[in-house]
Amino acid sequence: MTDATDAAGQHRGPREREITSPVDLCTPRGRLDPDAVGWTRRPLHRTALRGWGRGKRWEYWGLMTPTHVVGLTVSSLDYAALHQVWVLDRATGTEVDAVGVVPLARGAQLPDTLDEGPAVGVARDLALRFEPVDGGTRLRARTPRVELDLVAERPAGHEAMGVVVPWSPRLFQYTVKDVARPLRGSLTVDGVTVAVDDAWAVLDHGRGRWPYAMRWNWGAGSGVVEGRVVGVQVGGRWTDGTGSTENALVVDGRVHKNGDELVWEYDREDWTAPWHVHDAARERVDLTFTPFHERAARTDLLVVASETHQCFGTWHGWMTADDGERVRVDGVEGWAEEARNRW
Repeated sequence: MTDATDAAGQHRGPREREITSPVDLCTPRGRLDPDAVGWTRRPLHRTALRGWGRGKRWEYWGLMTPTHVVGLTVSSLDYAALHQVWVLDRATGTEVDAVGVVPLARGAQLPDTLDEGPAVGVARDLALRFEPVDGGTRLRARTPRVELDLVAERPAGHEAMGVVVPWSPRLFQYTVKDVARPLRGSLTVDGVTVAVDDAWAVLDHGRGRWPYAMRWNWGAGSGVVEGRVVGVQVGGRWTDGTGSTENALVVDGRVHKNGDELVWEYDREDWTAPWHVHDAARERVDLTFTPFHERAARTDLLVVASETHQCFGTWHGWMTADDGERVRVDGVEGWAEEARNRW
């Protein structure tokens, strides 16, 4: 990783290597391929994981609509599959949550490489299917109380940030964070159907081999600011010291990568107090996140345990584009979270 300057010669902070041609994530022995370390604007990594036991594969879609917030998960941890459909009614604050845990990840279907096929998760009273279609991704889910059929559209030229995070030759993660995808379709909760429009989808696609215990921060947002489609993608803790980050600004579908290790400031005694995310000098990122709802989740299945505080709300402030412009993100809706996992 090197330092970058813009066209005017101004310092723009760390720059990671951009990958522009297809590459394998793993060597034939299942170790990290050094040529895979870097970031992309479109999925170029072939991510088949060789071996069994520590592989993590997931597709998470976070959906923000005017009436609801939705979280959809299809995942395989090798020794178990964990699938979830979670819905928040924004007017009442009511949450509907359905979780399925399947031993040995039986029935979980996740493509080796993004968009090479559908992702399918089935458990008792729960079914999800995420399928590439012309112009986007079709998202379907069903539980006893929830049914949805939505398309996360991919506008022409839309870019998604992918990055490889290397902890060691045998522990590494490939993630695609795809923000600001227009969302349309229908959502039914407890027999009441609403048409979904003027809404946004965010994808978290992950393939990798993780340390057993890990803590991370993640924030994302999507919206229209001053006539431009703006996406916020920020993270922290889990990437620290690796030379890779998952930070990016997206403007009208164009990814502007940020290589700074960001500072996250928030109150663990009051999760709904404002959060602050910025680079050390506040030169390239200065964001405030104001929550309107906290989703707290705890799982303890002995081998697998997690604690997540995911807050939904509104971003304000600015991030810096490649040309040095400070792009306002005021009013962009999304989330900020802290997660701790043993898995």
